[in-house]
Amino acid sequence: MAGRILVVDDQEDILMTTALVLRKGGHEVATAANGVEALETARALGPDLILLDIEMPRMDGWETLRLLRLEEATRGIPVAMFTILFDLREKVRALKYGAQDYITKPFSMDELLARVERILRGAELDGVGAR
Repeated sequence: MAGRILVVDDQEDILMTTALVLRKGGHEVATAANGVEALETARALGPDLILLDIEMPRMDGWETLRLLRLEEATRGIPVAMFTILFDLREKVRALKYGAQDYITKPFSMDELLARVERILRGAELDGVGAR
C-alpha cells in the first residue's frame, strides 16, 4: 500500500536516504528539516504518515508531536518517532504521547518499509490517515 509520507529530520543525509528508500517502496515523500517545517507541511499536505526525528533544532520531535496531536487537522495523522536513541523509557513515552511506532536509526530498508506498511494498513483499518 503506497502512502504520502512526511519525513522530518535535521540531518540531510538521513533525510535523503530515508526518502529514497520510501520512494523505492512506492511511496510519495515530502521532507522537513525541523518541527516548525513539519507542522507547516503536515497542515498543507495531510500526509498518511509522519516519520519524526526526536532531536532537532528550533522544535524537537516531542514538542512537534504534542502540537500535531492538539490540532484538528493533524490529530489523526499516524506518527512514528524516528531516532538514533534507543531507550525503552523514550519508546514508552512515544507510545504514551500518541506515536504509533518508534523506529531506531540506522534502519534496514526492509524493516523500515515493513513498519511503514504496518502503520499505513492500521490507519486504513481505523479509517484515518491512509487512503
